[in-house]
Amino acid sequence: MVKSRVLVVGGTGYLGRRIVRTSIAEGHPTFVLRRPEICMDIEKVQMLLSFKEQGATLVEGSFGDHQSLVDAVKKVDVVISAISGVHVRSHHILLQLQLVDAIKEAGNMKRFLPSEFGTDPARMGHALAPGRETFDDKLVVRKAIEESNIPFTYISANCFMGYFVGGLCQPGKILPSTESVCMLGDGNVKAAYVDENDIAMYIIKTIDDHRTLNKTIYIRPPENILSQREVVMAWEQLIGKELKKTSISEQDFLSIIKELEYPQQAGYGHFYHIFYEGCLNNFEIDKGEEASELYPEVVYTRVNNLVMCNS
Repeated sequence: MVKSRVLVVGGTGYLGRRIVRTSIAEGHPTFVLRRPEICMDIEKVQMLLSFKEQGATLVEGSFGDHQSLVDAVKKVDVVISAISGVHVRSHHILLQLQLVDAIKEAGNMKRFLPSEFGTDPARMGHALAPGRETFDDKLVVRKAIEESNIPFTYISANCFMGYFVGGLCQPGKILPSTESVCMLGDGNVKAAYVDENDIAMYIIKTIDDHRTLNKTIYIRPPENILSQREVVMAWEQLIGKELKKTSISEQDFLSIIKELEYPQQAGYGHFYHIFYEGCLNNFEIDKGEEASELYPEVVYTRVNNLVMCNS
């Protein structure tokens, strides 16, 4: 089977760089959008050059130049957007509406994967502000995609391991302590964790798969559905020591959120929904919509493996 040509937008970002490398490794003709602002960042320029050395094609394009986006899109079959969604107040996600317009005009797209990759926004209408703004913006993009009849796949990848497991599921921490840990509530609410390189692999697997067309695909590997307490226990077993535990109640956590600066409120709000409400694991996934089930050949990273790497 001829593999689709892939354009990655946001290819120098945290997840984007992994998508680019995986696309190349899986044999897809891979294109990376080179935006003008990247030329001011030497590390990103060097990354783009490394992609080129690995076989990717760099394509000039800008969100401020519609025709450049159309020209870039016409070169490929699949567009994967990995632009950052963390800029809450700037509504960065809505830049993708310009991609939607370009894809619609180009008229050749087999699949568009917008920048989602976290919690399914369709399930987060109740989310706390300001974090809800990101979910709302993603739904605006979804609406534009579907109204334009653009073939799509939405990816819900749940918790990035690098951000959550390393810090034992504590907001603001990415490395585990050998002394203490703060439990969110009773620490028994289940979440789902996925290694970032595995996310990239599952993304690339979906793009030529008819089973994922016009669907939301959840990456929720069964062995990585764990509570915070279970993540902490894995770390304790590794270091041979029990951590001193404190806990913070749901009400106290909500009170803390109100006192934080605007950007932190969004991040802490996501932690609230994940570790107090259980928003990642409180619903059933329809058969054929979970990535590790669709692609059993992918040997995904287990939480225990990552914990060992952090020792």
